Amino acid sequence: MDIALMWDYTDEVIPEDEVIAAARMDAIELGANPVSPSVGATLRLLTAALSARSVFEVGTGAGVSGLYVLQGMPENGVLTTIDSEGESQQAARASFKCAGFPSSATRVFNGRALDMMPRMNAEAYDLVILDGNPEEVPYYLPHATRMLRPGGVLVIVHAMLRGQVADPVRRDGVTVGMREVIDVLTSSEGYFPCMLPCSDGVLAVVKR
Repeated sequence: MDIALMWDYTDEVIPEDEVIAAARMDAIELGANPVSPSVGATLRLLTAALSARSVFEVGTGAGVSGLYVLQGMPENGVLTTIDSEGESQQAARASFKCAGFPSSATRVFNGRALDMMPRMNAEAYDLVILDGNPEEVPYYLPHATRMLRPGGVLVIVHAMLRGQVADPVRRDGVTVGMREVIDVLTSSEGYFPCMLPCSDGVLAVVKR
């Protein structure tokens, strides 16, 4: 089995539209790390399956993941997204507008997620996406689970850290921290977990 060939196919089989492709190029030019096409398609699928009207995202980037989420949302849905990189967020706003989404469909905040998340309402979100600094994911977790409604889905992008999590030799702080997050979510009776082998791993859990 050619694993690399299979991964390439999963990213190529579902084509991206012109706006997402342009946002991806912006992200690369700005030094952001956009989600892969397969991860984006997964986010869109989850959003649509949930009929998610309220989505919270850590890590706006240049708007690639946000565009996928917005495509899956109903017309009255709102994406709340936060990032500390202002230049990337300007590109994201432009991409959302270019795609035809009204300004009322998004709330784009510049700042640290850990400063904002404690102020978010409990059980107010259908979908919470963590695509921020991997070092901070363990600190995002208690806020994210509090914000998520029962039946909602929490998604952690880049959960395998390019394979580092699966390598028992890796004992650095970021890798150990991500392993601990995965252990909490996969061992708790409060969630239905699934590790999806998209790109470098997507951990998705349903809050029971």
